[in-house]
Amino acid sequence: MADLATSERSTQLAGILLRVAAAGLMVAMSACVKMAAAQVELGQVIFWRSAVSLLPIVVFLALRHDFPGGLRTSRPRAHLLRSGLGFVTMVCSFVSFKYLSLANATALSFLVPLITLPLAGLMLRERITPRILLCVGLGFVGVLVLLGPDLSAPGADSGFLLGVAGGLGYALSMSVLRIFIKRMTVTETSSAIAFYFGLTCAGIALTSLPFGWTMPEAETWAYLIGAGLLGGVGHIAATEAIARAPVSLLGPFEYTALIWAMLLDIALFAAFPQTLAVLGGGIIIVAAILASGSRVAR
Repeated sequence: MADLATSERSTQLAGILLRVAAAGLMVAMSACVKMAAAQVELGQVIFWRSAVSLLPIVVFLALRHDFPGGLRTSRPRAHLLRSGLGFVTMVCSFVSFKYLSLANATALSFLVPLITLPLAGLMLRERITPRILLCVGLGFVGVLVLLGPDLSAPGADSGFLLGVAGGLGYALSMSVLRIFIKRMTVTETSSAIAFYFGLTCAGIALTSLPFGWTMPEAETWAYLIGAGLLGGVGHIAATEAIARAPVSLLGPFEYTALIWAMLLDIALFAAFPQTLAVLGGGIIIVAAILASGSRVAR
């Protein structure tokens, strides 16, 4: 019995480490997107991020002896709808990371669980408690604290406002997308959902080619390919984490992404976080953890 308990703890610890690694990988992917988007068109960034991410997914399935079987689907229309909404979500996310610091854009993404909960009540008939509504309100207070100094500054930069709009658009569209994916996972594997999402987004982004793509320099190629590889491996790490530990245990570790984002902001862009930014991000994280905890408790 003791050996079984020790084995379970080791498995859960591996799940936690994978969840933290996944958070870091996705933030690193966002850093690559930010660097690439400053040099080439957004359509190019989306294409290479989506197309290259297919490679680690295929390798992962092959190593598990589940390729191409793991990509079988009986719901192609659902994948098409999910991918279309996912494309909108990706565009909003990339706009946010292009114009905001990694830390601010990442903090805005933490609104997703707060918006998802009331939407789940409306769309999935899940019960909405006063605690959830309080957490949602607290989360948006965190957003105001996070962005307040920049929003209230005279002559706020248009790029900053566009980044905020992208971040809020991402949070809203991703909240709807999570509910859609929740319904899909009843019959579809997470690998199939990720694969067809990448394939569809690459196809959509390719239609921007006639409007003019910039020939990337060697450094930009590294960012484009890095974004795809990091995104694909990050998805695999997140999937493997869920396979090893309960979602309720992993939830709080998702927010280590803000720490990764702040460290990369300092290392890559010499952007040190302001006190109010740290406070606002902290409020959003606390609200999201409390909201997730209330959901698990039910």
